[in-house]
Amino acid sequence: MNERGAGIVNSQRPQRLKPLAIDAEVYKWRHLIDNVFCKLKAFKRIAMRACKTDKSFESLIYLCSALFNSR
Repeated sequence: MNERGAGIVNSQRPQRLKPLAIDAEVYKWRHLIDNVFCKLKAFKRIAMRACKTDKSFESLIYLCSALFNSR
């Protein structure tokens, strides 16, 4: 992964002897995306993937996203 230019995005333990450099901007965006997925999992139909078609699953995600924006 290092040869392909992948970087570290996860936070590290504060007690690490040799801390690795982290891109704070990328970490901020990763944290935001993780929070959105956690909110989506609160809707039981999305967590169980109860929709029968891809289109209905996609529309349910758009509906939940609209609810998040309205709050």
